[in-house]
Order: sequence, then C-alpha cells, then structure tokens
Amino acid sequence: MNGLMVQGTSSDSGKSFIVTGLCRLFSDLGIRVCPFKSQNMSNFSSLTHDGLEISTAQALQAKASRLTPEAFMNPILLKPQHDCSSQIFLNGRLYANDTRGYRDFTQTVGISAVRDSLARIARDYDAIIIEGAGSPAEVNLNSWEIVNMRIAREADVPVVLAADVDRGGALAAVVGTLELLGSDRARVKGIIFNKFRGDIGLFRDAVTWTENYTGVPVLGVLPYLEGVDLPAEDSLSQKNYGTRTEPDAHTANHSFDAIAKALRENLDVTALESLLSLH
Repeated sequence: MNGLMVQGTSSDSGKSFIVTGLCRLFSDLGIRVCPFKSQNMSNFSSLTHDGLEISTAQALQAKASRLTPEAFMNPILLKPQHDCSSQIFLNGRLYANDTRGYRDFTQTVGISAVRDSLARIARDYDAIIIEGAGSPAEVNLNSWEIVNMRIAREADVPVVLAADVDRGGALAAVVGTLELLGSDRARVKGIIFNKFRGDIGLFRDAVTWTENYTGVPVLGVLPYLEGVDLPAEDSLSQKNYGTRTEPDAHTANHSFDAIAKALRENLDVTALESLLSLH
C-alpha cells in the first residue's frame, strides 16, 4: 500500500498527535489520505454518521484528513471495564463484553476485519497513515499482536518511530526499541523526537549521535505545543494536549492547522512525502 505508519517507543509518545498532523499536512498538499488504527484501547469514543462507535482519536484524524469518520478506520476498539478486561467493539458494534479468548480473536476474526479495512483503504484512497499502539518492542506480544509491526507488514508500509523527549530517556528508548525489532528493524525509515521544550538547537548533538549510532535518519524534532485543544489519545495517557471531550469543528480545525504547521516547520516533509510512495 501507499502510506506510512507511526509507531512509538512507548505509550503517550505522541503517535496520535503526529498522525493527526500528518493527515492535515498531506490533505493540504492535495493527497487523499486515510487514517487507520487497527486496534485502539480507549474509553474515549465517537459515533460515526451511521451510528457506529470508534475511537475519538481516529474520528479526529479523519476530520483532520477532511473525511467523514468511518468504522473501517478503527475496526477494533477495546473499552476497558476494569484492570483485567475490556469490551470489544468490532467494526463499530459491540462484539463481546470481555476479552476472554482475545488472543484467538486477534488471529481469526480480528485480523480478518483488519485486512478488509486495509483493502478498502487501498482501493479508495491515495495513501494510508497508520497509528501503532504502545511500543512495537513488546516482544512477549509479537506472536499475536495486530497493531504494530504485524500491521506494517500486512500493509507493507515503512515505519516512522516517535520518541517522547519530555519524559526523558528518549535516546535509550530509540536504541532499545530498534534493537528489539529483529528483522522488522529494516522497516523503520525515520525517527521523530517529540515534545521538546526549550531551545531545539541544544538537541542537535543528540540528533547527530542518534543518526550515527542507529543509521536511521532523524526526520525532525517537534516542540511541545501548548494550547492545542485535542483529547488525550487514550485513557492510559499520563498527559494530554487538551480536553478529553471532542472539540467543536472550529476549535478542532484550528488545532489541526496548528499541528500541521508545527510539522511543516520542524520535520523533513519532503522525506515524509517520499515515504508514501505515491510516485
């Protein structure tokens, strides 16, 4: 497929934020992009025009892309009920009230729904912008996960790895993640350092070191943006960029444009566009 995937070195690394900005940025360039997250764990959901339930993050990413939110953009939604279980929504409808047998679900019904969604997006859009979940380096999940590198392989897209500078340890997180990816490491075509506070010039040595040590280009360093009124990506976020309710259309569009502007000013947009493989 034409497109790219944004994965993170951890939860709350800014994957949803970056995907939202890329959707608006590429839409501004006249590219018909479609957001996608195969599986999202969140209690923040939105209803589509036909009454189906998806994650609010993917609904907002659709709007950033200037599209109507649809269930195929988030075929699996897990809504936590307590520490040990979640409701499963499949293609926008309640499928099960708990996650017993979820491992089998991912490898049968779940992956089938994901493949159907990917096929539809490949047919109807210029490119896909995929959001991962948590970290792709959770090696204990590799045999049955359907949200990180499994999806990058299914869609056959390159991966951009995002790291949260604000929480510290970003260099170790990048290096450690790459070391644990095995053969999937070759899919990682770029690194984005996110949520940097202060003078970005002070981070240049870190960028140079990262590129020299890993051999993967750093596509840019994004500043920590204040005043962007978008909900947290999921219920597990330690921080967020705004409220936990979906903003009105005017406020949302202002936030989409602000994020896209930050991406244009701080990332190598030419390199990102080339990763879409449109030509």
